[in-house]
Amino acid sequence: MSLIEVKIPPLGESISSGVLSTWHVADGDIVKKDQPLFELETDKITSEGIAESAGKISFKVQPGTEVKIGEVVATIDPSASGTTPASSAPAAPVAATASSPKAAAKSTEQSPAVRRVAAETGVDVSKITGSGKAGRVTKGDVLAAAEKPAAATVVAAIAAAPAAAVPSSAPVVSMPAAGKRSRVKMSKLRQTIAKRLVSAQHEAAMLTTFNEVDMSAVMELRKKYQDDFVKKNGVKLGFMSFFTKAVVHALKEVPGVNAQLDGDEIIQNHYYDISMAVSTDKGLVVPVVRGCDQLDMAGIEKAIGDIAKKARDGKLTLPDFEGGCFTITNGGIFGSMLSTPIINAPQSAILGLHAINDRPVAVNGQVVIRPMMYLALSYDHRLVDGKEAVTFLVKIKQAIEDPTRLLLSV
Repeated sequence: MSLIEVKIPPLGESISSGVLSTWHVADGDIVKKDQPLFELETDKITSEGIAESAGKISFKVQPGTEVKIGEVVATIDPSASGTTPASSAPAAPVAATASSPKAAAKSTEQSPAVRRVAAETGVDVSKITGSGKAGRVTKGDVLAAAEKPAAATVVAAIAAAPAAAVPSSAPVVSMPAAGKRSRVKMSKLRQTIAKRLVSAQHEAAMLTTFNEVDMSAVMELRKKYQDDFVKKNGVKLGFMSFFTKAVVHALKEVPGVNAQLDGDEIIQNHYYDISMAVSTDKGLVVPVVRGCDQLDMAGIEKAIGDIAKKARDGKLTLPDFEGGCFTITNGGIFGSMLSTPIINAPQSAILGLHAINDRPVAVNGQVVIRPMMYLALSYDHRLVDGKEAVTFLVKIKQAIEDPTRLLLSV
């Protein structure tokens, strides 16, 4: 039976390469059909490679290698599907392996990350007992080993000095620089985020305008109807559905914000697909919630929950990012008081939400305490005038402070 090639799958016309960041199996393992084999990082998404057949896998590239779409990264031997995985093979006779697990770690080929960190810290990998699978030395093992000599130096210095001879202001033995820092290569996703943010600032005439909104009415609605909403829809009523509806309302009232520049032409959007910024372990991503003007509050909450889960699980695909016409980012969940969000090009504007804090405000001539939030609208001044930007924020403020407007579209 012929070998089956494991290739990097096509992910979209705009993606030609990526970095095979992690193997989920060991070289020589017996894998099952449809088992995840590796993780591929591209400049847009992170995806997994799946085994097309059961059998014994043999690697052709190591973790950290940049690979092209269609490149063969491993082979699977279907005829060996019933053999014992290499990572769990029985131990060889004692005479052949008289050394300790340390020897096994010595003979294990190290990943690029381990070799890089070892070179930077000066640690001899052959003297480390690996904690990884099959005794493999991990990057964490190398970093831990780099710190041990420093600790030993401190202990030895204290032990060697007579107790009476140690002055009250004895000098502190400093840690070597090697144990204080580490260096890792930026992921494709992080590189792309960096390029796009810098590009947005360089190419757009970006300006930010602010307003504040009283959250009392929305908070009272959530408190009053939360239990019934959850029982009926199976999701909680959050703030994001209110702001999404308010953004759609404002985009309809101020259509100039729902547009983008393409050279010397203005593209006017007549749909309401809203990008939602989601923070993940690998960086900020902005998947899109489709047709927000057609969704009710429960539909928006479910859609946001779905894309957030996909983002954190690394399951987003290219279509999840395409076609957004406006972005909402909520730094308030991390406690942000105020910020100036950067436009998600080629869109012309982005709304930043912030933390809700009780503040004294004047209402009908009296000072009262209200839950207030700052709103920030960053926009491309080449396309959106100040009047439009301010009007847009005012429309959102009015809709949040009086949610009835959303029902009446006024």
